[in-house]
Amino acid sequence: MHSSSEATAEVTIAAPAEFDEFYRSNYRPVLRLAYTLSGSWAAAEDLAQETFAAAFGRWSEVGTYERADSWVRQVVVNKARSRLRRVYSETAARLSLRPETSYELPESTQEFWESVRALPRQQAAAIALFYLEALTTEEIATILGCAPSTARVHLHSGRKTLAARLGVEENL
Repeated sequence: MHSSSEATAEVTIAAPAEFDEFYRSNYRPVLRLAYTLSGSWAAAEDLAQETFAAAFGRWSEVGTYERADSWVRQVVVNKARSRLRRVYSETAARLSLRPETSYELPESTQEFWESVRALPRQQAAAIALFYLEALTTEEIATILGCAPSTARVHLHSGRKTLAARLGVEENL
């Protein structure tokens, strides 16, 4: 016969040491990327947690990737896109949607990232990955699932549009 404490004991799964280290070294940059793409710290935390939960669930595979960090960034970019589509469809009847923030960015920084979020999805992701993560166009291409030349086009087009919207020279 089982005691009541045995019957209600929860099973916990310990994270492999490699995943634990991977999570610690990548969580903040992924959270920052998720915030840049979503404009909301609450959404960014959800996106980052969902992404790392997916990585943990597939760690036996993801942990063998040469660039598991690129895989995680690709997942967060895709999840941010899906979330944005869902939010837009859920709020189509509303006239305005203001992103939640837990702190105020300087006005010029906030204006810049709002302008980035208004770009087409691939351009916004390329700009965020380049300026926020300091990734190369090859790394961006891997995350976006496109050729490096296409990533360069997304960066160029995004920069050109941002320069026009923000009234600055195209030296971004």
